[in-house]
Amino acid sequence: MLEESIEMALALPGVDLFLSAAGEEVLPLYGWTVPKLREHFRVVRDNSASSVPVGMLYEGIYHTVVIAPATSNTVAKCAFGISDTLPTNLYAQAGKQCVPGIVFACDTEPSVITQSPHEWVEVRPRAIELENVERLARIEYTRVARSLDELRAALSERLSDLGLAWNTSSS
Repeated sequence: MLEESIEMALALPGVDLFLSAAGEEVLPLYGWTVPKLREHFRVVRDNSASSVPVGMLYEGIYHTVVIAPATSNTVAKCAFGISDTLPTNLYAQAGKQCVPGIVFACDTEPSVITQSPHEWVEVRPRAIELENVERLARIEYTRVARSLDELRAALSERLSDLGLAWNTSSS
């Protein structure tokens, strides 16, 4: 759901992308290099052990943290309070600042059809992955989106709460 998540990000006002090292490795497999992303977004890369960019949350610059798409690894880390990547650290610190988080969890059904870099594949999340999604959904200031429709609805609701709107111009 990487392409779809980027498409939604392109339609949101004022988005900054915070990339984990893993995300930065995977994005080019789908045609998204950091220079290409920078044509549309401010891009912050995970290149410090202490996730220095997280400090911007304490300056009141951000009103929402969105992790989309969130791998089962990221969901598990967020669900158990592990913040060892830039996105998981942002999520944890956002919660501590009462900043809402929206997490688009990809492994939410017993069978998921997803696009790999070269083809569509079926993945079968294990019970632990499904349990982690439910655990994450119980954390305060967190909204878990389990589908693209739920992600779009969560983003629309958040925009409405903030008096903002989707971008209508094409990117």
